[in-house]
Amino acid sequence: MKLNWKRWLAAGLAVGACALALTACSSGSSSSTSAKQTISWMETSEIEGMDQSVVTDSTSFNQLNNTMEGFYRLGKNSKIEPGIATKTTVSKDGKTWIFTLRKNAKWSNGDPVTAKDFVYSWRRTVNPKTNSQYSYLFSGIKNADAIIAGKKSANTLGIQAEGNYKVKVTLDKRIPYFKLLMGFPLFAPENEKAVKKFGKKYGTASKYMVYDGPFVQKGWTGTNLTWKLVKNKNYWDKKAVKLQTINYSVQKTPSTDYNLYQAGKLDAAILSAQAAKSLKGQSGYTVLQTSSTQYLEINQAKNNGLKNLNLRKAISMAIDRKGLASAVGGANKPATTLSAPGMTIVNGKDYTDLVQNSQTKALCTYNPTKAKAYFKKALKELGKSKLSYTILCYDDDASKKAAESIQSNLEENLKGLTVNISSMPKKSALSRGVAGNFEIFLTGWQADFNDPISFLDMNTTNNSYNWQKWSNKQYDKLVAASKTTSSSSQRWNDLAKAEQIIIEQQGVTPLYHAASAWMIRPSVKNVVFNGAGANYDFKTAYVTK
Repeated sequence: MKLNWKRWLAAGLAVGACALALTACSSGSSSSTSAKQTISWMETSEIEGMDQSVVTDSTSFNQLNNTMEGFYRLGKNSKIEPGIATKTTVSKDGKTWIFTLRKNAKWSNGDPVTAKDFVYSWRRTVNPKTNSQYSYLFSGIKNADAIIAGKKSANTLGIQAEGNYKVKVTLDKRIPYFKLLMGFPLFAPENEKAVKKFGKKYGTASKYMVYDGPFVQKGWTGTNLTWKLVKNKNYWDKKAVKLQTINYSVQKTPSTDYNLYQAGKLDAAILSAQAAKSLKGQSGYTVLQTSSTQYLEINQAKNNGLKNLNLRKAISMAIDRKGLASAVGGANKPATTLSAPGMTIVNGKDYTDLVQNSQTKALCTYNPTKAKAYFKKALKELGKSKLSYTILCYDDDASKKAAESIQSNLEENLKGLTVNISSMPKKSALSRGVAGNFEIFLTGWQADFNDPISFLDMNTTNNSYNWQKWSNKQYDKLVAASKTTSSSSQRWNDLAKAEQIIIEQQGVTPLYHAASAWMIRPSVKNVVFNGAGANYDFKTAYVTK
């Protein structure tokens, strides 16, 4: 998913947290009923949309995670938990999956959730006419690649309804992370009647949607910065849902949201760097870390000069990542890999340990002297005495601070380089990103599931998320090989080699892995937070006195 920078600056939340990190780990209890079951939460950026087939950002997927439900839900530590499916049967070769659906699941309009809703949703997403940037995640499901390429009909996708309450999925190959994919909102069902009724308006406002998850959304008009999630009276497991209302607002400035927290108008607030230092250790102080990486996309199609490898190396080595992470605030860590650490363990070690070598580390380490040398070579190769580029970023406080820090580093260390900043609302910035209308994009990616393929797949040559238009045949070959090998060790080796290539070639420039400091009201319990995929799950959350 694109961060809110993805391609936001995420609010940075914690993998492996027991409910919300540093709050009591507890399930719903009778004590929860004695307090008003309403909380006020925040996001750092606007909702892009509610049409799961086309949205790309974390704010939207956080909404979908609480209003929609697929075969599974992802619980604490991304543990697979029951959703609409009550039973799953998998063939010995791992290529055929049968999902048996519960018969009491309903849409918020009263319609039953049936097998055909899954079939319709998946076919709609992979259909090229839908223009889904996420359709590539269906790769490996029978005929998906051919459908996305426009070579076969969407009706040939490897999913079919066997009666009203059984779904059969056929894969071209075994997908190691398939179960985790099924917990991602992209693969949830869609109500065909609603999609056709609302037409082009579908997903553009709360009222142009129907929901099958724990909550329904109210009051989002498509552009406003406040809305609500309200308990879904038709949800099959409504007894487990304690919260009646979640009041949402978009807060782009940490000082503002913390003031609202102090005034009792927010139950969660992201802290500025200064506030994080002064509040550390106090009740409610929480550090949340995502499986995410912030980076620069350097658009090689927009400007020929940016194709120069020495220029891209100069840019990377001229950036003080420690200073950048500190300027943004929180507990961010400088990045020397594209994949986030802490997602995957390989033979007792973190996967990212396989990626790092002397060259990749050097290219992601602040070294003004070498940066100047690379920049001098680049100017000579380009036949230029000076260069000027613009960094595109979101208009929230953290994004602008990060862009200003990078601007300062580059202009100070690379004499002859002028850096401008263009900040704008996330929706506008994303539109420019999709269109390739940028030179350098300050952005980020959060893993959709805990596997490095989520970072690497999106940067292959023809991927819809490869907005920077970087291309490397060996990289593409290694990523493709990782999807077909039956050997786990070979798969990790292929992925690690691919990641080394993208860093050595500066296909993207990793900056830091996000971790943000929050104040979270201690009375708010049992919010499940996962660092990968959609972050927040309020299904079992509740409030105590």
